[in-house]
Amino acid sequence: MQPISDLDTPAVLIDLDRLERNVARMAEKARAAGVALRPHCKTHKLPEVARMQLNAGARGITLAKVGEAEVFAAQGFDDIFLAYPIVGAQKARRLLALADRVRLAVGADSVAGARTLADAFAAAGRQLDVMLKIDVGLHRAGVLPEQALALARQLVDLKGLRLRGIFTHAGQGYGCETTEALAGTGHHEGDSMAAVARELRGAGLPCDVVSVGSTPTALFAMRPGVTESRPGTYVYYDASEVSLGVCTMDDCAISVLATVVSTPAADRAVLDAGSKTLSNDILRPKASGNGWIVGRESRLQRLSEEHGVVGVVPGESFTVGERVRIIPNHACVVSNLVDSVYAVRGGQVEAEWRVAARGRIV
Repeated sequence: MQPISDLDTPAVLIDLDRLERNVARMAEKARAAGVALRPHCKTHKLPEVARMQLNAGARGITLAKVGEAEVFAAQGFDDIFLAYPIVGAQKARRLLALADRVRLAVGADSVAGARTLADAFAAAGRQLDVMLKIDVGLHRAGVLPEQALALARQLVDLKGLRLRGIFTHAGQGYGCETTEALAGTGHHEGDSMAAVARELRGAGLPCDVVSVGSTPTALFAMRPGVTESRPGTYVYYDASEVSLGVCTMDDCAISVLATVVSTPAADRAVLDAGSKTLSNDILRPKASGNGWIVGRESRLQRLSEEHGVVGVVPGESFTVGERVRIIPNHACVVSNLVDSVYAVRGGQVEAEWRVAARGRIV
């Protein structure tokens, strides 16, 4: 092992004590609610962390892209849901190969998109499980609840596909400014999905899985009728989750170790971590700076590619060569920006983990 002080910067650190605690806590919450946990691994993109989640009781894993699934399947993960509307004959051929190795399902929210997969699977004499995406308020992908039955009827008629259930992502929770608002969003998420499931089953259509997602709303959305939850960020948390009141700074397992490289003015310091390390993702629910410096009131105020500019508050100062740790606004993007992260405990580096699924955008 080596001390953290020996690492060059910028470096992404994962606090193992906090990570293990976060994984165990969410697994217990899901068990208590009688809901299967299928964490979204886009947050970490690491087989090492996904194995922790499975060992804690997760049923399987969630990913977004076919390339991510190929990476995790090669590492022995055999139950994968791609919570994304996968479209195209090229991807369908890759899914066929994946389906030989893993229990697989993908998202769908249109007949046109689903047909591009159905044709390939039907021609091969195979069936692919699909999950119909429902829009419960984010207004990104998915169909509105009142449109679900009509589309579900069309999906079950496509040879080569099998409707496994429905899923959603209440990402609008990231805009909630109070715990009460988050609770209301989560309750709406779970109740809306349960109602859609009842409608589909009442019409004689299959709906084995009713899946909700989003760390901020996770505990609130585990409502009667929901069978599965897919939070992702909870493994690391970040400054946005703290701002939302979902966790505390002591729960944040991810940080970026950076060095002060310039102090050109009393109210300004510059770090060697810029947008290529921290990303330009805004703080939720209210945009405010680009990252929180552990133990300081001063915040990162702006980023360029290689520079992080700190607005130094009165009473604080920084010195060239000083090292600081930054809690990023959004953990998931930071994971995708680096080749590897350092697993640390008690000031020591226990392992360097290659971010195996980073950059898999296809």
